[in-house]
Amino acid sequence: MTDAPHAAPRADAGAHPVREVWSIAWPTVLTMASYTVMQFVDAVMVAQVGPLEVGAQGNGGVWSWAIIFSVVGVLSVVNTFVSQAVGAGRPHEVARYGWAGLWLGLAAWAVVILPAGLLVPKAFALMGHSPRTTELESSYAQILLLGGFVTVVGKAMSNFFFGIQRPRVITVAAIAGNVVNVVLNWALIFGEQGIPAWGVPGVPGVRPMGVAGAALATVIGTAVEASIPLALYLGRRMDAEFGIRRWWRPDLDAARDLVRLGAPAAMQQGSEIMTWAIFMSVLVGTFGDVALAAGWATLRYMHLSFMPAVGFGIAATSLVGRHMGGGRPDLAASRARVALVIAVAYMGLWGVLMLVFREPMVAVFANGTNTPPEVAAETVAIGSTLMVAAAFFQVFDAVGIVLIGALRGAGDTLWPGVMTIILSWSVIVGGGWALVRFAPGLGPLGPWIAASAYIALFAGVLMWRWRRGAWRSIRVLETPEEEAARLG
Repeated sequence: MTDAPHAAPRADAGAHPVREVWSIAWPTVLTMASYTVMQFVDAVMVAQVGPLEVGAQGNGGVWSWAIIFSVVGVLSVVNTFVSQAVGAGRPHEVARYGWAGLWLGLAAWAVVILPAGLLVPKAFALMGHSPRTTELESSYAQILLLGGFVTVVGKAMSNFFFGIQRPRVITVAAIAGNVVNVVLNWALIFGEQGIPAWGVPGVPGVRPMGVAGAALATVIGTAVEASIPLALYLGRRMDAEFGIRRWWRPDLDAARDLVRLGAPAAMQQGSEIMTWAIFMSVLVGTFGDVALAAGWATLRYMHLSFMPAVGFGIAATSLVGRHMGGGRPDLAASRARVALVIAVAYMGLWGVLMLVFREPMVAVFANGTNTPPEVAAETVAIGSTLMVAAAFFQVFDAVGIVLIGALRGAGDTLWPGVMTIILSWSVIVGGGWALVRFAPGLGPLGPWIAASAYIALFAGVLMWRWRRGAWRSIRVLETPEEEAARLG
């Protein structure tokens, strides 16, 4: 096979570290911030229906994402392979791994995500929530899972464009999808009733769908978000640069490469989200619907803090991959360090805001139109306590987010994946269960103490791994000789 007419540029050793990181990071951060604001507005809208709906939406969302991320985790290394191919000046590998991500994601949706969508009502029925909560969270999760094919396509494409260092495409797509989502939230959650407390009229003739409407709006918005990079990927310009259309057939070797490197990343992401799902739905859920609502209010602010930091983690994956592909681990370390410092400063500021303004922040989710005053007061009281725990671990979370991205860019996925599984299940689930069982007087704060300990411990473990430098000697791409032997 021959390369596309225009080879991708090699890593630029002369670029200023901060400028290079920021040029990749700011569109990625804006993408993550846009998505998080969408989720936040989504939750605030649902809160106008009632606190029970807030908890149900959170539970349904976290369990559906735990399943979806068992697939998306594999697709995250599309960024690794593509960025290293860019750094090595091998554009045909860029196209090859882009298509492998698409085909693998769609196959996994059919085999894993779709069947899971049919089973979630039975799983929620076993958690001991109120019948109404079980009904709402099941509906929300099923809609997200059945529409999950647009999510995997979007994630495959976003990791491709991050890998070729063109994150602005994903930024535009995310903003477009989020605008669609917000508009459809208004139309589908409230229908013809509108939002009287905000002075917002309804949509004549549209039946209010509540939590189910929020899920449907998310799926449609995600479809819009995925369609923009997919159209560009299939277009003439990308084909001229990377030979995209020549590599469309399923490539089992490339798919195996993604699974080999991405399976640990999938285990890491899926396991961590699964433990957070158990943490909220089972451990915090032990203390009732109000505790769930307060917990999800706190988590919504956590999303506002850590999702933009995830943008720096993705930028670290892309830049570390690019410079490792170009044979410059020194530049890879420099760019990861810059991303880490910026993310720590950003999340540290969020920690201060969570501590100082915790009560009015939680009240945003507690003072819905249909919420009784005594329930709102209890939600604010519990949520304010949980916000203190969240404020404590913000800086540690920033360290973990950026370093997991940097290690992934170098191809170091197995060790972090294994450590995530060990620590998340032992500390979040095991430690959280122990505090619920043996220190019930702590209430829902008990599991949050365990979660805080996990985030701080995990950050320390990743820092140790990064400083040891084993990632510097990992090889991701085939050598030209190995590729020639494979192609015959």
